[in-house]
Amino acid sequence: MRSKMSFYTHLECSACGERHDASVVQTVCTKCGKPLFARYDLEAAKEAVTRRELVGRESTMWRYWELLPVKSRRNVVTLGEGWTPLTPTPRLGVEIGVPDLWVKDEGIIPTGSFKARGLAMAISKAKELGIRRVALPSAGNAAGSMAAYGARAGMEVYVFMPMDAPKVNIVECEVVGARVVLVDGLITDAGKLVREGSGVMEWFNVATLGEPFRLEGKKTMGLEVAEQMDWTLPDVIVYPTGGGTGIIGMWKVFDEMEELGWIGSERPRMVSVQAEGCAPIVKAWREGKMESEFFPDAHTIAAGLRVPKALGDFLILRAARESGGTCVAVSDEEIMDSVGQVSRAEGLFACPEGAATLAALKRMLADGQVDKKEKVVLFNTGSGLKYVDLFKVHAPVADPSKPFDYQSLLIHKKHFSRSALP
Repeated sequence: MRSKMSFYTHLECSACGERHDASVVQTVCTKCGKPLFARYDLEAAKEAVTRRELVGRESTMWRYWELLPVKSRRNVVTLGEGWTPLTPTPRLGVEIGVPDLWVKDEGIIPTGSFKARGLAMAISKAKELGIRRVALPSAGNAAGSMAAYGARAGMEVYVFMPMDAPKVNIVECEVVGARVVLVDGLITDAGKLVREGSGVMEWFNVATLGEPFRLEGKKTMGLEVAEQMDWTLPDVIVYPTGGGTGIIGMWKVFDEMEELGWIGSERPRMVSVQAEGCAPIVKAWREGKMESEFFPDAHTIAAGLRVPKALGDFLILRAARESGGTCVAVSDEEIMDSVGQVSRAEGLFACPEGAATLAALKRMLADGQVDKKEKVVLFNTGSGLKYVDLFKVHAPVADPSKPFDYQSLLIHKKHFSRSALP
């Protein structure tokens, strides 16, 4: 096997195309303020690595070294993130009428959510560029991931989170040594405080798409789906969208894979899913706009979806349009019902954001937007264990000194139906 190397060459504005130097610290485009994309010498990479050479490599996202921006392996900060299961869900598929249904389960990744991919990459590249102090506005899971990887890299980590962020995220940040500030407001308010503090604190802001490299970690989800499906992409990918880095990254890497000759020109329809209480992308989609507007009074139980204005909104909308996909909003009630449905049918304790994809798929099936014969991949972006505060415990209490009514334990048919078996 030939030695692995990164073919990262430069940064390019995703909107105006302005080229930026890869060897110095960059944030957004200096010309128009839009997100930057990492670019690679794909012709050279095509000669250096084939799909066959991936076989036997490490079972992490770092198996795709040639298409990642970290130049030296000594700068990699890793906890073993990536290469998560692409799990067939036949019972759930039969239950809702899509037999060829799969779940990409990011809940088992280090720190319990897909945010580990982006933050592992961002912290690794920050280390390579000599950055020692980082800050981040977060609704929850991104903060936990940055705190963990920042600790592993020996960096100073500062996190600004809404006061009502899940307690587990606050705890996991503090446990690994991050300095947490709780903000009486939304993630956008937290972002404002991080930006305003940059001059005083001299930290590097790792906000979603405010730097170029979280995207490169997230794009590995698209590489994995392709490889795990033997280089044939599914018909539909349904993805929960807050900041939208994952859907943008996957859409980007599909083009990179095609240039390498790893896949053909076929693409899945990309479906962006939001909560009805915070649906700026869906609103823009329905109105035929290229960018979204700030969504007022943003609220949802799915903390990761509570992003009232995403910097990369135009890229999310572009991916949906170019792929022939769509944008869907679902209610909190549908989300919680779907958490229960996927969990009971398949034993996967999905996070609310991940369950939102099932709720959206059921809507699309009812509307005829998805054919029952299609291959569909849902993204569960985190572990439901990080959201236990949303659930009530219904377990009976047994007194061992008294007779127990075992018949009362029989599971009601609404919770389990043999007709749902494949």
